[in-house]
Amino acid sequence: MSLLRAPYGEVSLTIAAPIEEVWSLVSDVTRIGEFSPETFEAEWTHGATGPAVGARFRGHVKRNGVGPIYWVPCQINVCEPQQHLEFSVGGKNAVNNWGYRLEEVPDGVRVTEYFRLSTALPLRLYWLLLGTLRGRTNERGMRTTLERMKQVAER
Repeated sequence: MSLLRAPYGEVSLTIAAPIEEVWSLVSDVTRIGEFSPETFEAEWTHGATGPAVGARFRGHVKRNGVGPIYWVPCQINVCEPQQHLEFSVGGKNAVNNWGYRLEEVPDGVRVTEYFRLSTALPLRLYWLLLGTLRGRTNERGMRTTLERMKQVAER
């Protein structure tokens, strides 16, 4: 892995539901506690009430499901309804970006959840040392999140 490239990972899953329904699950941050193994709740902040570029929210996180509990500020950077949602984590000094891409396919909607760490040197060094382990944890967490969304959407 190059130290110049941002560490990245993604997981895709097909959900047999209308794209509008899948979009409502990925774009309503207040529901993340139903799906994520690490972020057990989130709330809109600074007057935001729904997804839009610039909208801010905060997530209540328990790292790896066992670590310390803390709130983290987030901001939506990409909001293309029924196509793409991406948000940065960490406020002005964002440490990573998380997102969802949606694509209609014959048997439903292919949802891809992804993360991309900042290219700041400390984070690149962190990834060089612990990236394989953290990448696997992120992949498991993304797969769990998407599988839980699938269960709700396909009911």
